Amino acid sequence: MKPWSQRPIEIRNLFNPAFCGLLMHRAIMGFRDKDARGMPFSLSLLILPLCLHQGSREILKAGNKSYLLKVVAEHPELLVGFAGRCTDTLPFTLEGLGVLMQYQALSVDDEGRLLPGQVKVIAAVNGSDETKACQRVAAYLGKQFALIGDRGTIYTTLGIRP
Repeated sequence: MKPWSQRPIEIRNLFNPAFCGLLMHRAIMGFRDKDARGMPFSLSLLILPLCLHQGSREILKAGNKSYLLKVVAEHPELLVGFAGRCTDTLPFTLEGLGVLMQYQALSVDDEGRLLPGQVKVIAAVNGSDETKACQRVAAYLGKQFALIGDRGTIYTTLGIRP
């Protein structure tokens, strides 16, 4: 990964580690609302590729009143290029998680589950319409992942291997 100052401005804006961390935190909080044990680390790798990709985000935003498995079944276009997006966003996911850890807004239990840390992240969803949509989709994904409850089912539904 290139040093911050050598990244193109578009990459710095879209993949800002603080923003990526905020999205991760929204998903972790959504997960924890449904499952107090916390989000498995492996599921955290799926958040950014679904939230930051405009086509996926729009489909998930429109289907947020439905179950994720149903939304994916009705919109197979979500799966096109998804594995590649997961690979491409992995460094940004890790940076976002690193920011959360640095500011103690994230903790990891002995089983590798991600939980909110000691420091609270602002609860209000603020920003532009696009950043608000990203945050809402992240929270939706966290809740849906917890409701599904099985990592294998989630990964298989999304057409990738853990």
